[in-house]
Amino acid sequence: MEETLAQLRAAAEPTRLRLLALCARGALCVTDLCAALGQSQPRLSRHLKLLVEAGLLERMPEGSNVYFSLAPRADLARAILARLPEDDPLLAADRRLAARLGAERVRAASEAFRSAGADWDEMRALGLPAAEIERALLAALPGHVGRLLDIGAGTGQLLELVADRCDAALGVDASRDMLALARGRLAERGLAPRCAVRQADMYRLPFPDDSFDAVTLQMVLHYAEDPAAALAEAARVLAPDGVLLVVDLAAHDRADLIERQAHRWPGFDDAQLAGWLGDAGCALLPPVEIPGPLQVRLWCAHRATAVQPA
Repeated sequence: MEETLAQLRAAAEPTRLRLLALCARGALCVTDLCAALGQSQPRLSRHLKLLVEAGLLERMPEGSNVYFSLAPRADLARAILARLPEDDPLLAADRRLAARLGAERVRAASEAFRSAGADWDEMRALGLPAAEIERALLAALPGHVGRLLDIGAGTGQLLELVADRCDAALGVDASRDMLALARGRLAERGLAPRCAVRQADMYRLPFPDDSFDAVTLQMVLHYAEDPAAALAEAARVLAPDGVLLVVDLAAHDRADLIERQAHRWPGFDDAQLAGWLGDAGCALLPPVEIPGPLQVRLWCAHRATAVQPA
């Protein structure tokens, strides 16, 4: 009862209710929340602190900024927000301004990529058969997934692809520009907050053990300094009997990719993946071959079911 009362007290204030309504539509940074509500950062920070302490909002540091989103277990906040009229003038104005600020952030990220000459769609840059890869990945996923984690989410394309198969899908990436693009993509398609992204290091994922029913790494592992450690960390957050999907290049002799595309590894063979996944407590199924200019393979593994104590 005390927890419920604390959440009711935290929500029962106009500014905090406006914050909840905005953050329920997707993660927003402190700067954007201050601009949307027209309040100073010190004042808004006190409100945000109360909402986080009450378990209604989740705080996600990202570089020098901090993002806030509705906490996964904030069912009371969702029930309260469901009673708010959609056409409330103040809430509608908040939404419009937050959407404009988000669009400006996405535009700035896109311009940063263009000015640097970067191509964030690696599959297109390498001429890989994206449609065939996507079909293979969807076929390897269970028909329904509770919680999915996409490591190295990039612009959020995979999250969009699996959205209707998941109760919740979360992408992590180290790049703030990538995350800005992904947030814009998910918001534009009406997938936030069911699909969300946050900044994280794939070697130190900020999640408890057994947090996800499926974990994906698409075209990520060949950039990893330590693929075995990345797979071990992915397996750690995977629930027993969960599925781990790795899509990456098969072993190749294209030395130019190491230099031009900054790849750390010249693809992988089945024995490497089987060994690393086995060490992480996962059993590898027969891999799927996807032909193309560079051969792509999909490795699907299941984490061993936890052994019950005698």
